[in-house]
Amino acid sequence: MELLSIGEAARKLGVHPNRLRAWEKQGLIKPVRLPSGQRRYPTEEINRILGMGGMKTESDAVVIYARVSTKKQADAGNLERQIQRLRTYAREKGYRIVAEYSDIASGLNQNRRGLERVLKSAERGEFKKLLIEYPDRLARFSYAYLERHLRYCGVQIETTSEKEAEDAHTELVQDLLAIVTSFSARLYGARGGKKVRQGFRELIAEVVRDEEAEKGID
Repeated sequence: MELLSIGEAARKLGVHPNRLRAWEKQGLIKPVRLPSGQRRYPTEEINRILGMGGMKTESDAVVIYARVSTKKQADAGNLERQIQRLRTYAREKGYRIVAEYSDIASGLNQNRRGLERVLKSAERGEFKKLLIEYPDRLARFSYAYLERHLRYCGVQIETTSEKEAEDAHTELVQDLLAIVTSFSARLYGARGGKKVRQGFRELIAEVVRDEEAEKGID
């Protein structure tokens, strides 16, 4: 009897290793445990699943993910309206929503509970599409990495809006300020960091005024 490691078995089945762990908990696949505790998968088990056509997740199974940066935005109803728009989009497309996740956090924050649940669900093979309004809802700077990981899990990201929300510019400014504050505080200390932050705010305000003035001329 040939035994495969979890990585080898996952590659043969075309799934993420975490999918095999989830199947084991559900009693859908039975690995052999070595004395060391490591899993090994008999080729007979792999062939059995392949012979069944694999354990496919329905193609219409989707998860929606929404995010706003601040509690103030959530209290104003922005988060709920975002979720409602995603629900409407899914319904119009004929998708079946299997879960909804959301966060109130900066797009720079990688330790988001909602995002973590999305990734774990994807790794378990529970859905085929992730619906977000636009890329920045998922992440500010690491979108490509998350997209690649989800694709490896068999999940496609689908953005539902071509135009960013009106408050997207404000969120970007807040994120840039957070980055500047963090680096300047490390370089110049807390007091110096505050001065750099204030100068950056004034610079942004000046740029915004110039943009508005140009629009007035047009």
